[in-house]
Amino acid sequence: MNDDFFTHLSQRPVYGNDIPTNQVIADWALNVIRLLYPESYSDQLLLPQQLKDKSINYQNDLSKIISACCKEKNKNCNEISIGFFAKLPELYRVLNTDIQAIFNGDPAATSEFEVVRTYPGFYAICFYRIAHQLSLANVPIIPRILTEHAHSKTGIDIHPAATIGEYFHIDHGTGIVIGETTTIGKHVKLYQGVTLGALSVHKNLAGSKRHPTVEDQVVIYSGATILGGNTVIGQNSIIGGNVWITESIAPFSTAYHAPIIKVRNINENRELQ
Repeated sequence: MNDDFFTHLSQRPVYGNDIPTNQVIADWALNVIRLLYPESYSDQLLLPQQLKDKSINYQNDLSKIISACCKEKNKNCNEISIGFFAKLPELYRVLNTDIQAIFNGDPAATSEFEVVRTYPGFYAICFYRIAHQLSLANVPIIPRILTEHAHSKTGIDIHPAATIGEYFHIDHGTGIVIGETTTIGKHVKLYQGVTLGALSVHKNLAGSKRHPTVEDQVVIYSGATILGGNTVIGQNSIIGGNVWITESIAPFSTAYHAPIIKVRNINENRELQ
């Protein structure tokens, strides 16, 4: 390699050079989660004023983080930060419904503490719900950094712009993909490996509804793939494992894949040899 290559690298324009590292941004979100759920890292309980002081510190941190992204668009980053923390009680209420859904929906869960401390589904949901609030405020790049952090830790890939209702239950979770324009109702349960994705579309359709809608009280088992913006899974339906769906399913339906499984006696196999 000659020196021209390194000169080119040093002179190229770098977008977002002022944006804090992904780890700094993820650590901010973790601090917010620990503020809401101190049991996620210790049993230490703080006094109300101490919690309020922490909240103010994290609010200032958020203002600094997003100011690095927003200054070209003349956004008032401090107002966005204040607005986010004004909604913290509502965020806490919704996350508590998610904890309840996971605890009630998993016979293996022995306590809500266990859900908060150990369940990857709850970890991913926490980051999604924080990122979604920032996405609604049109904060660029930061929401995606947050959900991709959770993706790297849990294998659960949720786009921050997706809309997800209360009492959301992710069971195990690895391999789940939830696309940008997905809409999920209340009391929905997803198992590992579920894809709520898009059919292949041209780039100029990026602003269209490309991902499915899942109505209330739906259960989708592992490995199911549901594609398309016009696809609606009706309320109270059950989608079996490994199905491939690109058309709507009426409410109160059961959709399942029927593979042909052959079982042979071991002695029979030996005779075939």
